[in-house]
Amino acid sequence: MKLMKPWIAIAASFMLVVGCSNSNNASNDAEKEGNNEDQVTIKFASWALGTEEDNNIERLMIEEFEEKYPNIDVEIDESISTDDWNNSLSSAASANAMPDVFMVSQVPTGLANDWLLDVTELAAEDEDFANIPEVVTDSVTYNDAVYAIPSAQHFLGYFVNKDLYNQANLDVPEYGISVDDFTESVRSVTNVNSGVVGLNNPFAIVDWYPSSVNEDIGWYTFSEDEYHLNSNEFISGVNLTSNFVTNGYSYENLSDEQKANFNGENAGEVFAGGGIGLNWDGTWAVENFSTNLDFDWDFVGTPGGRTVIVNDFMGISKSTKHQEEAFLFAKWMSFGKEGFLKRIDLAVEHEKALNNLPVTQDEEVLDAFFEVQDIPGLRTAYDNLANGIVEPVKTVPGFAQSRWEAPTGVAIGEEPNANIAALIDASVRGEIKIEDYAAQINELANQKYQEGKEAIGQ
Repeated sequence: MKLMKPWIAIAASFMLVVGCSNSNNASNDAEKEGNNEDQVTIKFASWALGTEEDNNIERLMIEEFEEKYPNIDVEIDESISTDDWNNSLSSAASANAMPDVFMVSQVPTGLANDWLLDVTELAAEDEDFANIPEVVTDSVTYNDAVYAIPSAQHFLGYFVNKDLYNQANLDVPEYGISVDDFTESVRSVTNVNSGVVGLNNPFAIVDWYPSSVNEDIGWYTFSEDEYHLNSNEFISGVNLTSNFVTNGYSYENLSDEQKANFNGENAGEVFAGGGIGLNWDGTWAVENFSTNLDFDWDFVGTPGGRTVIVNDFMGISKSTKHQEEAFLFAKWMSFGKEGFLKRIDLAVEHEKALNNLPVTQDEEVLDAFFEVQDIPGLRTAYDNLANGIVEPVKTVPGFAQSRWEAPTGVAIGEEPNANIAALIDASVRGEIKIEDYAAQINELANQKYQEGKEAIGQ
């Protein structure tokens, strides 16, 4: 599926929608009081602003906010380096010069450094905040308090080359496909000698598989305040991944001789060239696919139909002197209904990409969004948010240690003390059996989670 061209009629309809949309009471009150209040300046730091010359959609959104709320000036804080985000924020905090609103790379890091304002009361009074998927708001709730604002939203999953399956007279995978049918679709479409393979890479299976076969557990088995890496679900996921690798169903794991059969120098080029059936990626790739793919494609998510959500997050500084104005601005740039309708309007008017999915579940926003971005599988993903899961990289304390970095004490090849990621990868390659180590890495992962919680005072 490709992005629809922004016709003038669509632009006019979106302007009408924006003009008629109702903001919540807090926004209305702020607007009414705007001309009577003293001028307020809030500083904003984001890695998504591009250059002043580019004038991307984020900068256009800031201009529209300032026009709507003339008593609030937004100053872009250039002192926070996109090359060293957390250290730049630490330096600003030490100098008592934190931006009022800023992007947060990992929420636990912000909590551990005492950067983040508790926005629970502000959020509770806001009607639009209630339309954020519950699983997303839960992900930034610590000790019953909300400390971050979900901003950009994306989904993880597979993109299917529909033409490839139709040409092979095979059933085209659709959103919600079962694990068994997914497995068969990967195997049946693969013909390495003809330059066709089922997957670009198999590595995410380890993370999504457990939640696809058991709705009580989440990404990488995390749920209910613990990991379940000693479960049958996790072990089966690792073994399925290993099966795909050893049988040549994944491009990344093919030999150089086998890759010579394909049209492209890497998995991205091979997918674009029509040689991969199911390509794992995030919805941030939609703009590229819409522009550059010459075949019919769709988003099919992960087997089982559980929507896997990836968010960026904004924080409001604990030291801000303008809490309400900062929240109002963060809302406009992220989850607010009126703000996102304006974002759609700007994208159409200026022919800019809609660079993220709506954080809100508001039907009016979704209808407007899918008028522009006509991808059926994405709409189905929204319909399945009730049992969605959040990729926990940015929200779960100690996740990087629990998933990748913690040393296991196990020797793998020339590595005398392999970390968790290396141990799982060795299992996928068939060098060791995951069954022999599942209990050990489960204990280690949960230990690192507890240490991460302690670091943020939980």
